[in-house]
Amino acid sequence: MTIQLGQIAPDFEQDSTHGPIRFHEWLGASWGVLFSHPKDFTPVCTTELGEVAHLRPEWDKRNVKTIGLSIDPLEAHCIWEEDIAETQGKAVDFPMLADPDASVSKLYGMIHPESDPNVTVRSVFVIDPAKKVRLILTYPPSTGRNFQEILRAIDSLQLTDTRAIATPVNWAQGDPVVISPRLSDEEASRLFPQGFRTLKPYLRLVDLEAVE
Repeated sequence: MTIQLGQIAPDFEQDSTHGPIRFHEWLGASWGVLFSHPKDFTPVCTTELGEVAHLRPEWDKRNVKTIGLSIDPLEAHCIWEEDIAETQGKAVDFPMLADPDASVSKLYGMIHPESDPNVTVRSVFVIDPAKKVRLILTYPPSTGRNFQEILRAIDSLQLTDTRAIATPVNWAQGDPVVISPRLSDEEASRLFPQGFRTLKPYLRLVDLEAVE
């Protein structure tokens, strides 16, 4: 199955390290990050899961729930979590889905058709409170993810959802943003009384923090 941006994230019910989870119900009114791992007891995944646990205050600040997935069974997840706590200095504090029949992996297209069918790629799905898929990232099994970039992207999504703006290249919290080309200069002046810089008619930058 091919998941596309803007579509409703497929719902499912699956066992996890926190008990059975019905995905949409578990998400509730939160944002969600669903991310998959090639296998249990693999080195890169061990570091990733520890990092997501370390970032708990950042997820909570953004109203984000995190949930991992591996095709290994639940019993293996529980043993692996002991290794993660020991080596990464932080216990996994979010659910890990057990997907031994690969039902969720196939539902979300996490298995590369030309790779080992028993190994999932490193997929990331950011899902908003309306259950829509807002961001998709896919890494090869050999490359660990940058969760600071995932946080940055969520910051952009949450900011731009409520205003007629977009975030430019390498944007971070506090940087100027781009005013939507759909707004006339008159409309932009009303919405951004702090003023903005026009580099081109279609490229106008505004500092939001000037009035916040």
